[in-house]
Amino acid sequence: MSGSKKHQESCGCHKYFHGNDMKSPSQCRQRTISLQSPLGKIQVSGCENGVHTIQILMDVPLAERSGDTSLSCVVTVSNGQEEMGPELQYCVEWLRAYFSEPWTVGRLPPPVFHHPTLHGDSFTSRVLQTLVRDVKVGETVSYKRLAEMAGNPRAVRAVGGAMRRNPVPLLIPCHRVISSSGQSGMYMGGKGLRWQLYSTHFHMESWQRIR
Repeated sequence: MSGSKKHQESCGCHKYFHGNDMKSPSQCRQRTISLQSPLGKIQVSGCENGVHTIQILMDVPLAERSGDTSLSCVVTVSNGQEEMGPELQYCVEWLRAYFSEPWTVGRLPPPVFHHPTLHGDSFTSRVLQTLVRDVKVGETVSYKRLAEMAGNPRAVRAVGGAMRRNPVPLLIPCHRVISSSGQSGMYMGGKGLRWQLYSTHFHMESWQRIR
């Protein structure tokens, strides 16, 4: 995948969460990218420092979603900017690999994040950082186990709240956090979307075993 090595060298290992000197979102000059994916339209917003948010608009009913795994990109811009910065460009490449070549995603560093929820020392931030850093591609984790991994075994409900506040779904895979019983639980796009995303990760794991 083009750009991944350059991105890794510029960001450094595990530097997905941009430093504490970040501006507030209102101070950032954000761009918005619209991507047409097998799930429907995805909007990615970010600035020169990293990705702020990802929204899955759910504009295509589950029964009508295409098996086509290609990802098309239409750039819509704000603040008079006409091109993507390197961080958003890398995010587009990462998402293209996610849908088109899912077996490669485990070898790619995720895009850099630049949203207040993902910074500081809040429990929500620790949970989301733990999820993206320690839960491997193709794996699931229970709310209880993730609470333990984040340092507070009793905070199972707080883990659920952290998943609901995740500003960058797909990049931070909250769809792979499940109940201890194995049930999928609640997910922003409903069980249909969650199962479709989980199925993608199942195929990722299968590809990794084969390769």
